[in-house]
Amino acid sequence: MSRFALYLCSFLALSLNAYADEKTIRDTLEALLNVKVKEIHPAERLNLFEVYADGHILYTDENAKILILGGELIDTQTKKNLTSERLAQLSAIPFSELKLENAIKQVRGNGKRTLATFEDPNCGYCKRLATELQEVKDATLYVFLYPILGENSMQRSKNIWCAEDRAKTWNEWMINGVEPPAKECDVAALTENREFGKRNNISGTPTIFFASGKRVSGMMPTDKINETLDEEAPAEKEAPLPVEEIKPEEVKPEEKKEEGK
Repeated sequence: MSRFALYLCSFLALSLNAYADEKTIRDTLEALLNVKVKEIHPAERLNLFEVYADGHILYTDENAKILILGGELIDTQTKKNLTSERLAQLSAIPFSELKLENAIKQVRGNGKRTLATFEDPNCGYCKRLATELQEVKDATLYVFLYPILGENSMQRSKNIWCAEDRAKTWNEWMINGVEPPAKECDVAALTENREFGKRNNISGTPTIFFASGKRVSGMMPTDKINETLDEEAPAEKEAPLPVEEIKPEEVKPEEKKEEGK
């Protein structure tokens, strides 16, 4: 058998083994944990496989004989939480997938920086976040009403969504505790927000999304929000200096005469 044929057979064998391993892992864990496995990758540590399912990272061996639930991998040299870093990458949502017309839009200053939040009007941490966001300048904020804390949350969300000035009504309630008056209107947007959240494992509020798709679960202080917004803001290119039109200098008769000397 030629060397090329040997290489080809080895490649096919490895490919089939990798496929078999992934299928075994997927079938075993979905049956055992009643979850939907979204992605499987080699964890690059300890010969484990990283499994992303229902918004969580699990670790297992190639045959799914051993399972690590709730564990985090820490790099002792860099002190980085490798699990958290990977979870941030895997749970990111392209900003373009957010249905912005279903959100309450607020523009601060030039509005160049962007973020979106999923919030329940009865969420205590969301109220703290609303206060922090008052200090965020030059940003466009999209608040997706995400009533998941009970029937009262849905009614308040309806009243806020149906208000004439949604942004003002939202801030009055979240910051000052002014109850939004009862209103009726089409609230299909709230249903769509909840369906989107369920599909994308938004299990708590507040959940914040930045322009890159980066997801942060929980409240963030103003300085951290601004820091992340600045990191993700597109670098502004310096405007080129205006080019002045340079006209040929006119040589006066006297100057011509001197040049001829």
